[in-house]
Amino acid sequence: MSENTTQTQDNTSKTRQMLGMKGASAGETNIWKIRLQLMKPITWIPLIWGVVCGAASSGAYTWNLENFLMALACMLLSGPLMTGYTQTINDYYDREIDAINEPYRPIPSGAITIPQVKTQIVVLLGSGLILSYLLDMWAKHDFPIMFCLTLLGTFLAYIYSAPPLKLKQNGWLGNYALGASYIALPWWAGHALFGQLNWTIVVLTLFYSLAGLGIAVVNDFKSVEGDEKLGLKSIPVMFGIKTAAWVCVIMIDVFQAGIAGYLISINQQLYATILLLLIIPQITFQDMYFLRDPLKNDVKYQASAQPFLVLGMLVAGLALGHSVM
Repeated sequence: MSENTTQTQDNTSKTRQMLGMKGASAGETNIWKIRLQLMKPITWIPLIWGVVCGAASSGAYTWNLENFLMALACMLLSGPLMTGYTQTINDYYDREIDAINEPYRPIPSGAITIPQVKTQIVVLLGSGLILSYLLDMWAKHDFPIMFCLTLLGTFLAYIYSAPPLKLKQNGWLGNYALGASYIALPWWAGHALFGQLNWTIVVLTLFYSLAGLGIAVVNDFKSVEGDEKLGLKSIPVMFGIKTAAWVCVIMIDVFQAGIAGYLISINQQLYATILLLLIIPQITFQDMYFLRDPLKNDVKYQASAQPFLVLGMLVAGLALGHSVM
């Protein structure tokens, strides 16, 4: 193997390690890089995007400096702070299973101590709660909706990862809680920041989160070995690899199509058509990669197909915002 090839592989491994992706390797010693790895920056993206979708669905976002800065602050809240908190507390409670599935992770590799992890959890959570309260003040809310949404996200993150509930032990409940946290919660935050959160948005985004459930199941394939050993009832463990793969793709496609049907019912046919067209490449990549070998191609599938899912979310958000204008 050439020196250039080895260097490229090392760089790729370090990048995966920093982003919190599968296929990383241990060896990082910089404590701040280790803390960042624990927060899994790659997982911030859907939450940040959810804020954008919520601002769009409010129908009240206007392009000016103040609104732009408010949106950035909400993205900081949803992404680095609250998702960072969620990922850190999840790694803390998953340190035994990570020792089997992902021994390069910061805690099982010994790169960071348990007291340091606990400090990170407290700092991220405290910062998120303070920022959410400041956002309520900035937006002049009569009711502290941003603060309450942050408390709800905190609660969901805790019961997802921590005993005695530990929702992730149940493949359906755990993955739906994860899907709702990644789609509905940041959407509500973006919508509430610029408009009035209503039951239509709440119900629709919870419905959309069923597609997020499918995406959440994709992440379970990398942990099948450890889940089986520790008795965690993930979808791949309960139904087998092939059946679970079909569950994933059906959930993702069917519930997106359901949102398109709702858009047609409120006379947003153009947006509904665009959303349906975005499902086509998803189905193509599902057949090319995921359904053929879920264990080998899960990351490749996510990279190729998920952009169409997140674009579809924005299309739905724009349609909902246009319908209230």
